[in-house]
Amino acid sequence: MINQLVDKIKKTGAPIVVGLDPMMRFIPAHIRQAAFAELGETLEGAAEAVWQYNKAIVDAVYDLIPAVKPQVAMYEQFGLPGLAVFDRTVKYCREKGLVVIGDVKRGDIGSTAEAYAAGHLGRVQVGTHFYRSFEEDFITVNPYLGTDGVAPFVKVCREEKRGIFVLVKTSNPSSGEFQDRILRGEGTSADRPLYEAVGEQVAKWGADCMGDSYSYVGAVVGATYPEQGKILRRLMPKAYILVPGYGAQGGKGADLVHFFNEDGLGAIVNSSRGIIAAYQQEQYARFGEQGFADASRQAVLDMIADIGGALAAR
Repeated sequence: MINQLVDKIKKTGAPIVVGLDPMMRFIPAHIRQAAFAELGETLEGAAEAVWQYNKAIVDAVYDLIPAVKPQVAMYEQFGLPGLAVFDRTVKYCREKGLVVIGDVKRGDIGSTAEAYAAGHLGRVQVGTHFYRSFEEDFITVNPYLGTDGVAPFVKVCREEKRGIFVLVKTSNPSSGEFQDRILRGEGTSADRPLYEAVGEQVAKWGADCMGDSYSYVGAVVGATYPEQGKILRRLMPKAYILVPGYGAQGGKGADLVHFFNEDGLGAIVNSSRGIIAAYQQEQYARFGEQGFADASRQAVLDMIADIGGALAAR
């Protein structure tokens, strides 16, 4: 699947992923009202509004981008109807030819990690049959339980040719409370922050799990930490980097050049509300609520131009 992602990035010229993180305050009133008129102000009504919103945005941008990243929490909050829409969204995006990165941030050990890996990336056995549950192509994984918590995912990546993005240096302001903690070196080893040690481990996990040029084991490194991104790019030369924090969190194209390798590949940049709620931003207000999907398309085009210009100028 990493080969497919790289190919799609090359074909679209768009190293970006649209985060499908729907919140009720993002969904235009006319969509909410129609869903509630049909199903009431219920979990089912909310889930239907999310589905109609997602579908309109995907229809507007799928030809421009290689991938989407639905955040499962935005669906789980609406219970089983929400999870059904998460599944429906994943399947619809794959029908549109998009690579799907499930932002699920799973992290556990033993049989629990194996179950997460089977449910999101692999297959689950029922009697003599095997089924795919959720059908993401990649998922995000929290590594802070150690190798025991990551190995089951890596195993499924090898078997199914799917992938993971391991949290290394995240974009949130308080990430440094733990991720920047200094590990004392031993012998000839120098002191280093925890995120560097995690990055080195990502490179090791991915070394025997390779596609043509890049590993099935990638990393999450926030756009809000460009200097750290430069270091981690060097430590993980074969890991694709998923870069959150663009746009709404302050990251911009000029901050991102060091996340990419010299071939212009090696990173994919996420924008969520900066795209799906673009119509609520002043610069896209001209589209209005009814034109929310067109505003999202324009935001994608602007993001492609911003990142492409920054890479061309480096």
